[in-house]
Amino acid sequence: MDTAPTARLEGERILVTGATGLVAGPVVRALAPDNDVTALARLRDPADRDALQAIGVTPLPFDLATGDFDDLPDDFTVVLHFAVDRNYDADFDSQMTTSAEATGLLMSRVRRARSFLQCSSNAVYQPAGDRPVIETDELGDHHRLQYPTYSIGRIMAEAVARTGARVFGLPTVIARLTVPYGSVWGFPARHLRSIMAGEPILIHPDDPQWFTPLHEVDIVATLPALVDQASVPATVVNWAGDEQVRMEEWCRYLGDLLGVQPVFEVSPNAFRGVRVDTTKRQRLTGPTTMDWRTGLAGMVEVVQAEQVG
Repeated sequence: MDTAPTARLEGERILVTGATGLVAGPVVRALAPDNDVTALARLRDPADRDALQAIGVTPLPFDLATGDFDDLPDDFTVVLHFAVDRNYDADFDSQMTTSAEATGLLMSRVRRARSFLQCSSNAVYQPAGDRPVIETDELGDHHRLQYPTYSIGRIMAEAVARTGARVFGLPTVIARLTVPYGSVWGFPARHLRSIMAGEPILIHPDDPQWFTPLHEVDIVATLPALVDQASVPATVVNWAGDEQVRMEEWCRYLGDLLGVQPVFEVSPNAFRGVRVDTTKRQRLTGPTTMDWRTGLAGMVEVVQAEQVG
């Protein structure tokens, strides 16, 4: 489906799960002005509900662990499934419920949609050192050292999404998100806080720790074209930025901006790198626009402004 990228999503009835999360939040805000958006999230904080309503979004409380979608409308045209179990200590049975079962039950409910986007993760890949991985490369338990069930949970969800696409005839795109970040969130933001606090940043002794970070500006910009790539069988694509950068390099750049040298600590428990090939995504969506240095500089500006305020 090598169609030209779509500039915007307009006039759609859209469901966004995990809508108060760091990744989905900017998406909801971008889609709200031109679409009828329903936000599915736990909404334990009344302020989250109020914030969604203030931008014209319909909030709908939901917990993935229940799997009860009976009260969910079934007439959405586009479904963006960002919800993920953030309990990184969860056992595999819980992951089966929140990752696999919840995805299948949701797809069954919204089967009339024209497009279902399953937001997956680069965590599904087997570590490959400094070689960029493509969508058909070997899968593995990438995050096991720090998040024991996360990678397998994401792989389970992908398998269910692929099955659901075929069983329900629901056009699906599985987007493997790679190091998303924004103004004050994401993997680089964690490093920024560590540098400011003088805390050590773990680096792996054997892994070059290459990544392909994707700024929220480009998450929002590439989303409409990805939605249009939904198909049966499901389309699988690496959702990452076009630039490849080592983690140590961006940490040193953050340190230069702050005037503080980052402290590194070698540890076999550090995250392994995921350097993904974005050839397919570039063909489907066009290039990304936010270079990593500009994105990180903006992050530092926000943090410094907050300190002054």
